[in-house]
Amino acid sequence: MATSGKLIEVRDLKKYYNGEAIKALDGVSVDVNRGDVMVVIGPSGSGKSTFLRSLNLLEQPTSGSIVFEGVDITKKTDAQGKRINIDLHRQKMGMVFQHFNLFPHKTILQNMTMAPIKLKGISPAEANEKAMALLERVGLADRAGAYPIQLSGGQKQRVAIVRALAMEPDVMLFDEPTSALDPEMVGEVLDVMKKLALEGMTMVVVTHEMGFAREVGNRVLFMADGKLLEEGTPDAIFNAPQNPRLQDFLSKVL
Repeated sequence: MATSGKLIEVRDLKKYYNGEAIKALDGVSVDVNRGDVMVVIGPSGSGKSTFLRSLNLLEQPTSGSIVFEGVDITKKTDAQGKRINIDLHRQKMGMVFQHFNLFPHKTILQNMTMAPIKLKGISPAEANEKAMALLERVGLADRAGAYPIQLSGGQKQRVAIVRALAMEPDVMLFDEPTSALDPEMVGEVLDVMKKLALEGMTMVVVTHEMGFAREVGNRVLFMADGKLLEEGTPDAIFNAPQNPRLQDFLSKVL
């Protein structure tokens, strides 16, 4: 375990395609501290999702380092020469995607309990009890026996969030969690995320929801063209942006 307040340290992260023709990430460095609600904003194609998906190596960086809880997960072995098991680190990083990625042939309760039973080895009874408590938290305990097709988009995304929480992660990564939802369903998902933030969960959120960034984030990153161009408090980013590219972006989205 890292003893400092830093949970994730990203240094000079690069992700290139076609040689160096496409620079999806071009030298991004940032720390994620315990308890941060870090919101990543920027135009489409700026590298936001590539950055987020690199944090748990769903995207393999071209170069750079990602130190998670004291271990550089971009390396094959740790400082003692022991092989790094990326799957164990991923278990501590909850991930919520744009599309809910629920198993359609499993009930909501089965979707919730599969990973804790298989990966953490907890008993089905304990997994069920924890899953029901989580579903209760997001107002969906009565849907435990339903299948994903019977739920609205907002309900599915709430299930996706608590399914990730069932693994008791140290950080939650959200990749535009509301962008596939009908507008009237966005609020119910953002409300769950706000509660998580209030409870102290460390979160990295890629989103187009500027209201959420402003109200819930404690740090905002602005990315464009694969680079981190500005970071600061929501107040600094939204009320006193320095970078001309950020000023232009905000003039279009606010």
